[in-house]
Amino acid sequence: MTSSSAVDKPPVRRVAIFGGTHGNELSGVFLVKHWQENGAEIQRTGMEVKPFLTNPRAVKKCTRYIDCDLNRVFDPDNLGRTVVEDIPYEVRRAQEINQIFGPKGSDDAYDLIFDLHNTTSNMGGTLILENSRDDFTIQMFHYIKNALAPERCPVLLIEHPSLKYATTRSVAKHPVGVEVGPQPQGVVRADILDKMRKIVKHGLDFVQLFNEGKEFPPCTIEVFKIMEKVDYPRNKNDEVIAIIHPKLQDQDWQPLNNGDPLFLTLDGEVIAYKGDCTIYPTFINEAAYYEKKQAFVKTVKMKLSAKHIRCSVLDQNTT
Repeated sequence: MTSSSAVDKPPVRRVAIFGGTHGNELSGVFLVKHWQENGAEIQRTGMEVKPFLTNPRAVKKCTRYIDCDLNRVFDPDNLGRTVVEDIPYEVRRAQEINQIFGPKGSDDAYDLIFDLHNTTSNMGGTLILENSRDDFTIQMFHYIKNALAPERCPVLLIEHPSLKYATTRSVAKHPVGVEVGPQPQGVVRADILDKMRKIVKHGLDFVQLFNEGKEFPPCTIEVFKIMEKVDYPRNKNDEVIAIIHPKLQDQDWQPLNNGDPLFLTLDGEVIAYKGDCTIYPTFINEAAYYEKKQAFVKTVKMKLSAKHIRCSVLDQNTT
């Protein structure tokens, strides 16, 4: 492949690393606070990297949010809401974040945001992709996956007409979700923090190489595309009456076929999966999603390809 067939992409100069979007997901909180004090490990030549605590009031209380989920309010309605006294704290905070790192959808927005999250589910070190046509981010994920091999690094594609949500990171031109688990809420585990730290390091390394003129030939990655959210079985009072079956618990990203057990009632009845095709569940039994009426997410496995890319403007010190 000759470089003449490469797609020129603008350099990535402004990068943010968000922690504490949910105040009880502590790996990102600890890392961002550390990097605010000593950011040497995240600095790279030719770019500004800004660590930022997104929901400081929730972090202080070690709770997911104060009034509403910050990771769901970066839509035009909330970002454009008039600030009045009783406006939810997270909506006001979203508008502040949009002013600093956006405006969302504009040329002035930050190039790239890593948004650091933890899950109580057994998802490992997961990357979350918002746009299946974002060649730059797909190439970055390909680089990170190769750097972490043989350790798995699943990619969750949340592109969906009704299930995609307005994330904090969506302010950037290239939003990257980093979801690492299992880790209980309000707890920090060294192994989970280290996994998150490595993902960020490899992502920043990729950006530096890209800015310095390294070309990335066409690549293909495996992704898990979100298809449906599945609720727990409930009674007429809307109360949960069955729990995740032991054979499904901790089996994130593993194939689930027709007849496999999903739920178990307290009377011992097994509720099985009924479906024609193999699915790959994830966010299984996520603690934060009980309030969202979500037991797990159904995904399907697919391949995504990215074009050959290179930076349109090389750093001076590499020319």
